[in-house]
Amino acid sequence: MIKIVVGLGENENIKFACERVKDIPNLDIEIVTSVDDIIDAFKDDEVDAIIRGSLNSSVLLKQIKNFSESEIVRATYIKEKIDNVHSNNHDNLNNNAFEFLLSPVGIDEGKNIDEKVEIAIKCCNFIKSIGKTPKIAILSSGRKDDYDRSSFIDDSLKESEILTKKLKNLLYGNELTDDDIYLGNTNDYHIKNYYILIEKAINEGNNIIIPPNGVIGNIIFRTLVLLNSWHSYGAIALGLNKIFIDTSRDQSVEGYYRSIKFAYNLAKFNQKGEE
Repeated sequence: MIKIVVGLGENENIKFACERVKDIPNLDIEIVTSVDDIIDAFKDDEVDAIIRGSLNSSVLLKQIKNFSESEIVRATYIKEKIDNVHSNNHDNLNNNAFEFLLSPVGIDEGKNIDEKVEIAIKCCNFIKSIGKTPKIAILSSGRKDDYDRSSFIDDSLKESEILTKKLKNLLYGNELTDDDIYLGNTNDYHIKNYYILIEKAINEGNNIIIPPNGVIGNIIFRTLVLLNSWHSYGAIALGLNKIFIDTSRDQSVEGYYRSIKFAYNLAKFNQKGEE
């Protein structure tokens, strides 16, 4: 049995989404109405996954940091627009559809190289945990030959190159500790600096995309998901022992449904790994 706890605030679309998944076998959904109930779910060993739903996030996100010894990283899981997908199974995390993690996406996240290294490593852990090879695309605010256009562009280009080099040294040079990476051969990574060419990074199938900062990441998210109807499954909190999906208070029924299915599939992956 997989148990998922979801939060209900003013937006009741989450209730309708829960109704849509009630026939899934071995799935127990519990709807709670307060942040305290969500915090209690983190302490409950019987709970496999938690979804913020339509509850207010400001207090909740501060409190869940107490459940992790390291920095919590949020990464949005996105699947390409449905009419571009060549698979009929849109719920399987391991099908042939193009999916990727986008992080940082919070406007106050990814402020420096060290933060983005942490983001990249935790994203790698997640991608490997669902049976895929991490392909990391580093982005910046200009093309490789755009040096001397402005000091801002120069700084962004240099930072992307330093970040790319540092990640290659860490992932290829076996400089990681057991806490940094825990799955598979460290040669099973692809890392490339795409500079400003996000279209190339996506077309070449990278499953981890690291924007220059959270502001640009947020704009990328809004452009792909809100304008171009690519599917977001919510932002998974990486660095926690329990699955937590951060969702918008204003999400649609379909959006909440995707997040519930996402949490359910992740929980199934975890249960298989424990067998």
